[in-house]
Amino acid sequence: MPEIRVTVWGENRHEQVEEHVAKIYPDGMHETIAAGIRENLGEAATVRTVTLDDPEHGLTEEVLAQTDVLTWWGHAAHGEVADEVVERVHRHVLSGMGLVVLHSGHWSKIFGKLMGTTCTLRWRNEHDRELLWTVDPSHPIAQGVPHPIVVDEDEMYGEYFDIPAPDELIFISSFSGGEVFRSGCTWRRGYGKIFYFKPGDQDYPVYHHKDIRRVIANGVQWARSDRPARAVPELLRYDTGEFFEGRSYSGPIE
Repeated sequence: MPEIRVTVWGENRHEQVEEHVAKIYPDGMHETIAAGIRENLGEAATVRTVTLDDPEHGLTEEVLAQTDVLTWWGHAAHGEVADEVVERVHRHVLSGMGLVVLHSGHWSKIFGKLMGTTCTLRWRNEHDRELLWTVDPSHPIAQGVPHPIVVDEDEMYGEYFDIPAPDELIFISSFSGGEVFRSGCTWRRGYGKIFYFKPGDQDYPVYHHKDIRRVIANGVQWARSDRPARAVPELLRYDTGEFFEGRSYSGPIE
C-alpha cells in the first residue's frame, strides 16, 4: 500500500509560555508526537506537523486533501480554532480521513461536533500514576504494548466521560484515587474512523513514553481508510427499475 500521509496538529501554546513544558518538549509536543509516529511506522508513513498559529491553522483544503490521518492535540485555546476550519475537518472526516484525538482534545470543537455530546469528564492534576489496561487485546491498536501500560505520572481523567458509547473500547485507565476512565475508544462517522486516546498532559513527558508512542502509531494505521477515493456519503434517489443507478439529490424539495 502507499505511504500513510499523516498530519500532526498541535496547539503549541503551553510550550511557548510555560518554561517547564518547553523543557519537556523543546521542539513542541507536536514534533514529539510526530517523531513517535515516524519511529514506529518508518517508511510506511510520511508525517508533517502544523499548528494553531499557522495560516488557517495549517489545515487548508489542500493539506487535508493530502492527509490520510490527522492527529489532534489541543488544550488552552480550543475557542481560537476557526469554525470554518472545524467544518472543513468535519467534512473530510465524514469523507474518509482518519482522526486521532489525544488527551485534552476531548474538548476540541471538532471532537465535540463529531460526538454530539459535551465530552466533559472528571479530572485531577496531582502527578497520578496511570495504568492503561487492554480490554480488547485482539484489536490492531493494542498490538505490541504491555498489559498494563504504566505511565508513572499523568493527569487523572475519570468517569463520567460524556461521550457516545464507543464502537470499540480498547483501553481503560485506572488511577491512584481509585478512578477509572475509558481511555482508548473508537468510533466511525460517515466514512471516517476516529480514535480517542487519553494519555498526554503537557506537564509530563508522556509523549516520550515508548508504549504511548506505539499506541498512537497503531491508531494512525487503524484510522487510515481503505476506500479508493474520498467522498461524503451521498443520498441518491432511485426509481423502479433503476435500483443500480441512482440520481443525485441535493436536498429536500421546496
